Amino acid sequence: MTETAIIGGTGLTSLNGLEIVRREVVNTPYGEPSGPLIHGELQEHRVVFLPRHGSGHTIPPHKINYRANIWALKSIGVEKVIAVNAVGGIAPEYAPGKLAFPDQIIDYTWSRINTYFEEGLTDVVHIDFTHPYCEELRALLIWAAGEAGLESVHSGTYGATQGPRLETAAEIDRMERDGCHMVGMTGMPEAALARELDLCYAACAVVANWAAGRGSGEGISMGLIKQHLREGMQQVCRLLGEVVPHL
Repeated sequence: MTETAIIGGTGLTSLNGLEIVRREVVNTPYGEPSGPLIHGELQEHRVVFLPRHGSGHTIPPHKINYRANIWALKSIGVEKVIAVNAVGGIAPEYAPGKLAFPDQIIDYTWSRINTYFEEGLTDVVHIDFTHPYCEELRALLIWAAGEAGLESVHSGTYGATQGPRLETAAEIDRMERDGCHMVGMTGMPEAALARELDLCYAACAVVANWAAGRGSGEGISMGLIKQHLREGMQQVCRLLGEVVPHL
């Protein structure tokens, strides 16, 4: 049984150092996941990898079947999930190229199916989402980043937006007033669904750009985003190489 899964985000459609053993197609009651689950070994430890946007990065954030993805991982015995998310930096310390490990999240998405508890219930179910990330796993990621010599921010609030468009400067101003330090499009409902299935879930955010109206205040360059993602994903691979043996 593979207990640890890595959900790859933008820029992480494959995982350097992962020796692929097999690919598994999982059928779920909620439709198809983003792709086959990729079973392999990383640092001689078994993991399963799932590219959130599909192997060719063709699924936009608002069209990802989050329920199928999380259910598929749970169904094969996964207990811990490391989610990699590309984000924009809002607060000054969240500069492009850095890693961040959020400890809170605010959901600005709409129309995404965001729960398993909808039909056939004997009772209405409410999960405790006070602390949305698994603190044990989050602390281990922070430790591993330090061991790998990676510059990172150890906390922060992730603002999850609908996408696929980027935000306006006024929207980012509002999010900053709300207490958000970073903005991304894939943090929810993924984190809540993982909690509903009792998975230990934590996020590694890769800051790919300054959010709208931040940094130089100029427009957002997709070329710079890709450059920062390439550099950031190299750091993620180093991080995972450090943390996986301790899971």
